[in-house]
Amino acid sequence: MKLPQEFIEKYTKLLGDEAPTFLASFDQPSEKGFRINPLKNQFRQVQYPLTDPVEYTKSGYYGTVSGRSLEHQSGYVYSQDLSAMYVAENVDVRAGSKILDLCAAPGGKSTQVASAMDNDGLLVSNEISHSRAKILAENVERIGARNVVVLNETPAKLAESFSQYFDQILVDAPCSGEGMFRKDHQAVSYWNEEYPHQCSVRQREILTSALEMLAPGGSLIYSTCTFAPEEDEQIIAWLLETYPSLQVAEIPRSQGMDQGRPEFANGEPSLAKTVRLWPHHFRGDGHFVAKLTDNRQPASASNEPKKKKKGKKKTVKHGLTADQWELWNDFAQNLAAKFQFSHADLRSYGDHLYFYRHDWPDLSKLKFMRPGLLLGEFKKKRFEPSYTLALALHPDDYQQTLEFSHEQWAAYVHGDTVQLTEQAPKGWALLICEDKPFAFGKVVGQTVKNFFPKGLRFLKEPL
Repeated sequence: MKLPQEFIEKYTKLLGDEAPTFLASFDQPSEKGFRINPLKNQFRQVQYPLTDPVEYTKSGYYGTVSGRSLEHQSGYVYSQDLSAMYVAENVDVRAGSKILDLCAAPGGKSTQVASAMDNDGLLVSNEISHSRAKILAENVERIGARNVVVLNETPAKLAESFSQYFDQILVDAPCSGEGMFRKDHQAVSYWNEEYPHQCSVRQREILTSALEMLAPGGSLIYSTCTFAPEEDEQIIAWLLETYPSLQVAEIPRSQGMDQGRPEFANGEPSLAKTVRLWPHHFRGDGHFVAKLTDNRQPASASNEPKKKKKGKKKTVKHGLTADQWELWNDFAQNLAAKFQFSHADLRSYGDHLYFYRHDWPDLSKLKFMRPGLLLGEFKKKRFEPSYTLALALHPDDYQQTLEFSHEQWAAYVHGDTVQLTEQAPKGWALLICEDKPFAFGKVVGQTVKNFFPKGLRFLKEPL
């Protein structure tokens, strides 16, 4: 790989005798990894070999998966960068956790955290780019989590609504992308000598907003996919100087992981607790990870009532009409008890119905992609269940199911109508292939009408 001369000179100076090995690593192939999803039933029953586990994650494996396979489409496997797996593993998931993934697209870290949360607590996944937020939402819905909200906001706007709210905040910051050079050769063309400094300015702005949202006693996980000290140790040194309540936490390191370099910043000894993933040492691409804990004590609640602002307050209602409630209940009779949601935990946005717990924060002032779990859509005197809901179900969570062969699955995800060999009960059926729910279909006689989302249909023949 042809690297910029300024890049070569910079890291030759920083790494000294180690530089030739580091620079040579860019000509090595980038190794692949994937995760399995414990939110799914029988989640280890996949066609991909689970013989080479990633030691620092609970569900990661070395290997390659296809985006056109049943396991990928139904959310059983997720292809993910090996270094990124390590980042999300350092999020401390506890009962009732409120977690923010601030720069979440394309969704690897969010899906990993959501899988660990096991539908408990709340995960807010945010992405400022609308096009990338759409991809994030699609990846989140595939894993079948019921406790994730996907937003499309600026960090500053989020901070206005979530002051000191989150127990854990993950900031995988936009960066100069040096660690991705060998995986994405185009990233080399974006790089120039000033780029890391430009990125560091933006990173400080993002972190300023993030820390406004961190609850006292919470934790901040900061990561980049770059080697640049300006975006790594120097950012952590700035955080420690700017926010005295923060301290660097020790995080577990596995084989091939290196300590951060205090000498790359101001010499602060605790910077050695951060972790660097160098491609000439680590079985993966370049990354930097730091975890900071906050030692503020939670503020005592004031007994004084909050002053009401003058003027009329605009209220936004998302309650169901009586007809919508009846249509949902008719459908929900076929669902397991854990999907028998109370009226207070259901919200309608236009004709779309979502599960959104009543004690989660108000989103009315924010741009969202998925305000909770999309259950379905109200149409003329009927309720149409969503693809998202199908992927959140286990086979025994819905009364009427249809077992498809792999060939029938391939036809359905291609957008085809499927003919049955014998008549099945009329109405909505949860479609299952190899014990994996993958969509809803509507049965009429011996025909299963296709309701697979048009934008997700496989143009090429599935695997």
